[in-house]
Amino acid sequence: MVVDRDDLPAWIEWLAQDENGVWWGFECEPNEGDCYWYENEVGRYLKLEKGDKNPAWRMSLQRR
Repeated sequence: MVVDRDDLPAWIEWLAQDENGVWWGFECEPNEGDCYWYENEVGRYLKLEKGDKNPAWRMSLQRR
C-alpha cells in the first residue's frame, strides 16, 4: 500500500483492498463481498487509492 498511514483520517481503523486494486479505509470492520469489501452499515468509509489488481485481496484486510 502506497498511502501514508500518518496522512489518513484518525477515524479509519481498518484498511482493505478489493480484487480490482482499490484500497479503502473503514471506520468499522468491513464485510467481505464476492470480490470486494463493503461497509457493514455502521461507520464511515473512504476510497484511498487504486493499485494493481490483487487476486489475494481477501488477505488484505488489516487493522490500523
